[in-house]
Amino acid sequence: MSPHISATVADGVGHVTLDRPEAINALSYEMVRELTGVLEAWRRDTEVGLVVLDGAGERGFCAGGDIRELYGYATSDGHEEARAFFRTEYRLDAAIARYPKPVVAIMDGIAMGGGIGLAGHAAIRIVTERSRVAMPETRIGFTPDVGGSWLLAKAPGELGVHLGLNARTMDAADALHAGFADAYVPSERLSHLVQALAERADPGSPAEIVMLFDETPEPSKLALARDWVDACYSAPTVAEIVRRLREHGHEDAEAAADELESLSPTALAVTLASIRRARTLPALEDALEQEFRAVSWFLDQPDLHEGIRARVIDKDRSPRWNPPEIRDVPLELPGRVLETPAPGGGVFA
Repeated sequence: MSPHISATVADGVGHVTLDRPEAINALSYEMVRELTGVLEAWRRDTEVGLVVLDGAGERGFCAGGDIRELYGYATSDGHEEARAFFRTEYRLDAAIARYPKPVVAIMDGIAMGGGIGLAGHAAIRIVTERSRVAMPETRIGFTPDVGGSWLLAKAPGELGVHLGLNARTMDAADALHAGFADAYVPSERLSHLVQALAERADPGSPAEIVMLFDETPEPSKLALARDWVDACYSAPTVAEIVRRLREHGHEDAEAAADELESLSPTALAVTLASIRRARTLPALEDALEQEFRAVSWFLDQPDLHEGIRARVIDKDRSPRWNPPEIRDVPLELPGRVLETPAPGGGVFA
């Protein structure tokens, strides 16, 4: 067993905890493989009626994939290993979505990137007053993956495009409104919820039990932004989105434009196309395949290397994007990225 995965079975509940609190439970390849093995074993275990998935420590459920590990793959000859990691991770995300037993995911604190891949596709997704939920990939010159494009595509109106392009962080109310969560439970009641799930666990009751603890958070600020978000982010290109934001007049729209112009133009163009295309796809697995083609391409791109360097390695927060301007990204590039088969085949083939 990996030292960063804790798994126990008691009273019909399989309880698996991401246990790497010093890194906000960031997912390494080893952790993904171990978690896959645990869930596969529990699939056949008659002692497990439901699964509870959470994270250790006070800071959060999961900050995402291990960015330093990804940086090592991307800047060396480890692209094949990186693709193996992504394949394994995406298969795990899909397995959680199709799991034959209810999975209750508790996104207390930070839940971002790879953490959304685990929790965002679970049967019951819980947030708390401490939850901070995001797909932050464009901040490092990357694109939402782990089924993130699928979830963003299903958000009301153009909120998913806004969330994906701007890497906006959601609180509990925002996550519920955007469709990233199902229930709000105050953090002080989580232990009581887990106890109740153990005492009354059976395949038909987890959702009913969670509802006993569910409360109503403060109104969603994201919901209140629908007017200007829908008006601006429905534009066909990133450049046009920025133009509309500049002309709208809302101070938050102006700030969103500033933010977009600080991010990787290439990542923004691919992300916009990825979310829009995900709206037309029939299943999560199809979105994961599309994302896999994109991330395989990004491994070779200077913006991913530069984004991780600026944000995680050197931490100077001054990335030098290539190309530096949105208008310099070829219009045909996103389609080519999303349609070109990845080396070595896809995820589920």
